Amino acid sequence: MLLSMLCITGMAQTFSPERIKNPMLWADVPDPDVIRVGDTFYLVSTTMHLMPGAPVMASKDLKNWETVGYIFDKLTDSPKYDLSFSLPLDQQEGKEGVGTVYGRGQWATSLKYHDGKFWALLAPNERGAMGDTYIFTAPKAEGPWTIHSRLRHFHDATLFFDDDGTPYVFFGTGEMCQLTRDLKGVVEGSLRHYFQREADERGLLEGTRVIKHNGTYYALLISHVYAPGRHRREVCYRTKDLKGTWEKNTILESDFGGFSYLAQGTIVDTKEGDWYGIMFQDRGGVGRVLTISPVRWIDGWPMLGDENYKVPDVVRPYKSGQPVTAIVCADEFSSSELGLHWQWNHNPVDAAWSLTERPGFLRLKTSRVVPNLYLAPNTLTQRMEGPTCSGYICMDLSKMKDGDCAGLTAFNGDSGVLTLKKNGKKLTLEMSEQKVSLTDQEKAVTKVEEKVVETVDLTKQVNAKQPKIWLRLDGDFRPGQRGGTDAANFFYSLDGDHWTQIGTKDYRMIFDYRRFFMGSKFGIFNYATKKAGGYVDVDYFKYHCNEK
Repeated sequence: MLLSMLCITGMAQTFSPERIKNPMLWADVPDPDVIRVGDTFYLVSTTMHLMPGAPVMASKDLKNWETVGYIFDKLTDSPKYDLSFSLPLDQQEGKEGVGTVYGRGQWATSLKYHDGKFWALLAPNERGAMGDTYIFTAPKAEGPWTIHSRLRHFHDATLFFDDDGTPYVFFGTGEMCQLTRDLKGVVEGSLRHYFQREADERGLLEGTRVIKHNGTYYALLISHVYAPGRHRREVCYRTKDLKGTWEKNTILESDFGGFSYLAQGTIVDTKEGDWYGIMFQDRGGVGRVLTISPVRWIDGWPMLGDENYKVPDVVRPYKSGQPVTAIVCADEFSSSELGLHWQWNHNPVDAAWSLTERPGFLRLKTSRVVPNLYLAPNTLTQRMEGPTCSGYICMDLSKMKDGDCAGLTAFNGDSGVLTLKKNGKKLTLEMSEQKVSLTDQEKAVTKVEEKVVETVDLTKQVNAKQPKIWLRLDGDFRPGQRGGTDAANFFYSLDGDHWTQIGTKDYRMIFDYRRFFMGSKFGIFNYATKKAGGYVDVDYFKYHCNEK
């Protein structure tokens, strides 16, 4: 099991100031669903090919969030989840399991609490059996979660329990069906369209979330419109009768913070009956960030935003005086279990990492020979955050083998990479720009373009007497800054105090929905290109994020 670690700023517990600055979470937290159980809000998000998957976050005040669990540790429907079966393109035809799940895996999880249990529904964005819908259940949000059933694929779906306990799934663009009471099948004849999109809504209406309030059903969806003067927006359909006619209204059409219009999310109430809307916004290299807005019920519609129907810069927290927590955290690796703020790229090789073989260190072992970073097992990741952030590691290199590559990366389809390379007795540090090409369907790695920007020979500086090196990555996601938004800069140190910049200045991080479909991540890696069996020990990950 994974250990829940509370991330608290500083040595002593500190408390949150009395405001929420938007973005509420300036990090990659897309496709949110949010519910309240008692005095606690729970949020789930999409993390696709990262494992464990379907993170569950908790907050008492809608400002300070922490990751409290994951709905699953691994997905095992295909060896694609393991990065273990990738052949040259000309050898892939007809081979089952060839490829990866970059940008696939877990999508748009729906979270509900019903009859004393937590329920989650998700469907990987895959064809065939890999894309079948999972329904999980747990006695508490932290888990343990177990698979309750598998159903046909439902795209961007939400689970909904009516007042009498009847379960439904709303999905796709205006589709819905009733589930059997045991949530293990679809009621025959119940599949129907409850609305038809407008002529200028040529994209999908997706990301459905459904609530019931004062006897009325509300379905919230993102709408992509292409008519002049109209933008991406959040729309709402409502009805008193699930089999009746649904009315439609636009409940949010707002840009924010110098970026384009935002939508997709849900609304949630407090114990006192106030409502908030939580929607995500695309923000380039950092990913899709979360915003929070007040909700005003006007003529029976949940209208998001301030008095001008715009996402506000600042929102009052639901509660005051709450401890400061975070979803991105520093780590001393002093526990025997990995903190919940970390996720692996694809399923990890469990035998190839350890926190106990050298207490106080994360040991990353090479387990198989691979040609590049994008096929390397056991790359450990965390989100990057805005407006600016900085993370660095201290790594012991004394057990690297010939051909091993280890380091720190701003990991994405286009990655800025700091790589320590062992070639015989020679040790070099490279800063490179790497770009992966993937097939559209199988997400198979067909090519990795690597541009080495700068190389430093460390053979004499880092040796048996001083086998450590420090690697640092700074991210700047402020719009309109010198060097442009989404700039990454890379540094190394031989003592942990004096830093030397290396490689590309203001490397441009990007968001690419055709490949990874997520924001850039801190990635710690170690892989073998000649022979498995070497390892590196990571002493700590130090992290700082500036205030918004």
